Amino acid sequence: MKNLGFEKRNLILFFMITFAFSWTFWVPQALISIKLLYVPSILADFLFSPFNPAAFGPLFSAFLLTYLNEGKIGLKLLLKRGIAYNFKKIWYIPILFFFPMLTGGALLLTILSGAPLPEMYVLSNPLLILFGFFYIFFLGGPFQEEWGWRGYALDRLQARWNALFSSLILGIIWGLWHIPLFFISGTIQSQTPLWGFMILILCGTIFFTWVYNNTGGSIFAAMIFHTMNNLSFFIFPTLGTELGGLYLLLLNIVSVIVVVGVFGYQSLVYKRG
Repeated sequence: MKNLGFEKRNLILFFMITFAFSWTFWVPQALISIKLLYVPSILADFLFSPFNPAAFGPLFSAFLLTYLNEGKIGLKLLLKRGIAYNFKKIWYIPILFFFPMLTGGALLLTILSGAPLPEMYVLSNPLLILFGFFYIFFLGGPFQEEWGWRGYALDRLQARWNALFSSLILGIIWGLWHIPLFFISGTIQSQTPLWGFMILILCGTIFFTWVYNNTGGSIFAAMIFHTMNNLSFFIFPTLGTELGGLYLLLLNIVSVIVVVGVFGYQSLVYKRG
C-alpha cells in the first residue's frame, strides 16, 4: 500500500468514478420510471434490460485505477484475489448459509406471528435456485460490485481506520450509490423504505468485512457471500410480507452485535486469548 495521502486521493477518485459510471445509466431509468423523461423505446428497453451496465461502476473504477496506478502487476494481483478460494473451508458455512438463515428466519418469525404462508415456488425447483445463483452472481450485483467495494475500497479504508468504522463509512457510501434505484419500478429498493434499506446495508457491510477479513481478503468469498444474500430474497419472499422487513432488520441488528462482540471491532477477526 502506498502512502495514505496518495491512497486517500485514489479512494475519493474510486467513489467519484463509480457514482458517475453507474448513475449515468440509473438516473435516466429513474426519470423514465417517474415519467420525467421520455426516450425512444429502443433506448428504454436497453436501460431496463439485464444488460444495462450501471452496476459495473465499482468494477470499472477499481480496474481502471488499479491499472493506472499499479499497472499489469496490480491488475494481476486484483484478479488473483477474485479467484482466491484457498481460505479455511469452515468459512464456506457462513458464506453460503448466513444470509439465507437471516432472510428465512425473518420469514419464519412472520409466519409464527400469524401471517399466512406465502407461496415459495422457488424452493420446489432446485434448478431454478441454481439458475438464480449464476444469474445473480454475474448480473445481479456480486461480480459487478465486489471487485470495487471490497477488493478496492475496503482495503484502503482499513489502512486508516478499524474494521467497524471502515465498514460504516463504506456502508453509507454503498447505500447512497443505490439512491436512483428507489425511483425505478420493480427494484427491491423501490419496495423498501430508505431508512430500512440503509440499516440493512450498514449491517450487511459489517458482515461483508467480517467474511472478507477472515478469508484473507478474498474477493471470491465476498462475491459468493453477496450472491447468497441476493439469492435469499429470491428464495424467501420475506419483504413481501407485512412484518418480514421488520423482523429482518431486528435479526440483522442482533447478528451485528454478536459478530462485533465475538470478533472485535478492530479487525472483525477472532483472536484467541
